[in-house]
Amino acid sequence: MTNYRWKIKAFEQSKVNNLHQVLGVNTTICQLLVQRGFECFDDSKNFFRMTLDQLHNPFQMLGMEKAVLRIQEAIETNQKILIYGDYDVDGTTSVALVYSFIAQFYTNIDYYIPDRNNEGYGISFLGIDYAEENNIPLIIALDCGIKAIDKVAYANEKNIDFIICDHHTPGAEIPAAYAILNPKQTDCVYPYKELSGCGIGFKLCQAYAQKFDLENELLFKYLDFVAISIACDIVPITGENRILAKFGLEKLNQNPNLGIKQIIDILNYDKSLTISDVVFKVGPRINAAGRVAHAKEAVSVLIGNSSSESLQGNNEERQELDKDTTESALALLEKPEYKKRVSTVIYNPEWHKGVIGIVASRLIEVHYKPTIVFTKSKGMLVASARSVKDFNVYKAINACSEYLVNFGGHFYAAGLTIEEKDFEAFSNKFESIVQATITEEQKIPLIEIDAEISFANITTSFMNLLKQFAPFGPENMKPVFVTKNVKNARYTKVVGKEDAHLKVHLKDQLAYEASGIAFKMGNKLDLVLNETIDICYTIEENEWNGNTTLQLMVKDIRKAKG
Repeated sequence: MTNYRWKIKAFEQSKVNNLHQVLGVNTTICQLLVQRGFECFDDSKNFFRMTLDQLHNPFQMLGMEKAVLRIQEAIETNQKILIYGDYDVDGTTSVALVYSFIAQFYTNIDYYIPDRNNEGYGISFLGIDYAEENNIPLIIALDCGIKAIDKVAYANEKNIDFIICDHHTPGAEIPAAYAILNPKQTDCVYPYKELSGCGIGFKLCQAYAQKFDLENELLFKYLDFVAISIACDIVPITGENRILAKFGLEKLNQNPNLGIKQIIDILNYDKSLTISDVVFKVGPRINAAGRVAHAKEAVSVLIGNSSSESLQGNNEERQELDKDTTESALALLEKPEYKKRVSTVIYNPEWHKGVIGIVASRLIEVHYKPTIVFTKSKGMLVASARSVKDFNVYKAINACSEYLVNFGGHFYAAGLTIEEKDFEAFSNKFESIVQATITEEQKIPLIEIDAEISFANITTSFMNLLKQFAPFGPENMKPVFVTKNVKNARYTKVVGKEDAHLKVHLKDQLAYEASGIAFKMGNKLDLVLNETIDICYTIEENEWNGNTTLQLMVKDIRKAKG
């Protein structure tokens, strides 16, 4: 049974009261707004009433003017342009968006995705050789390149210009590219720093459209690509990302581009897709090509040049690899030497490079520790790292720099390469870094709670306001509520295979009642039937036989503290 720590998010009551006075909505909604940084009428209005006009001016981004003019120079002189992207969902959607946008008015373009196994992550020497062999003097690199110092130098020797559009954290030195678009550069004043790689590609296209007076629709019709990248690259759904995600989801659900429509049709899904649905249903099918075949297939599907059937086959193969590798990794972690460690670092040369990131995430669900999963590729050890709440795995790996051949990533996820002879030394160094820096709290899974409420709050009008906080995702998660000193009302029972789940019907201290479902909590039946409990949950709409009711989606149950 997983033990969670509960933490109610902080807020200033005076700010909640002030917002309540100007908005006139209930104080719980005002509390949720204040917790998200909205403290006045105008900011709250913009949060609830998003428009594409709220997008920032793309020319605020360092290097944008230079990048746009270089593209126009290529077009005017009929130079071939290569759209180059990483093999994951963010990279392939980036390529699909920029390629599709430019292809509407210029046809001398090509796209390139590196082979995961033969070339590895990011810009490759082989990709630059491809450009040289095909007489391509301009490469637009998307979702990669900010650390490709030697690769860009190699391209410069061949008179090939790079426009780098990347959102990863720059190192101390940046490549000598023709232009670099990355709002995380220290001297970039662009007001929003958390765009996805595809988001930066979108800003490049937006700037081009703005500079040369193109219709907005030539770009906005590809917002579904941006929404998929935002969802699957797990970037914050705040600010500009939230605007792009909202309108991208609308496009996705109402009139998706042909390639995406094919993928959605395979799902046979009869509801509107949410950010979570994109992460777990759409993204894996796009990702599968890069994991088990070649990600160029994914781009071909996304731009409407080929059928999505191959992606479905790739996804089924990926699922099988994922399952087998996870089982193998979990078995390895049963060895005593792993149980006493505060980190997980494991290696098997037989594991498929394409699924080790997924497997690292799966392991954290069982063994809640910063996790790195290695396999062997081309004589080196390559790995994917994933982290736990509030622990910076990027920083911890960077502290092991003496062993790193290649490295890049984010706060919660990273990729790295080391020499096989250094595995044990790296593993021990990483463990010592984690031991020295992780807190006791970070070792326990966290449920962040937005507000304490009574079941009396759970009304249709309250739910209608909650829905306006969407799209939900990192840093704008679906609100979690706690109701304390709750008792069983009636009909609470175990349901599902092997009585794994709990269907609850509860009443609070004020005798208001609510029903819900607690997945994987069948073992808490006696607790609910016999004790006074505290319960934390999200509120969901449940549609059945044409009727919509509100229900609790229970996240955790524990004995009330009195």
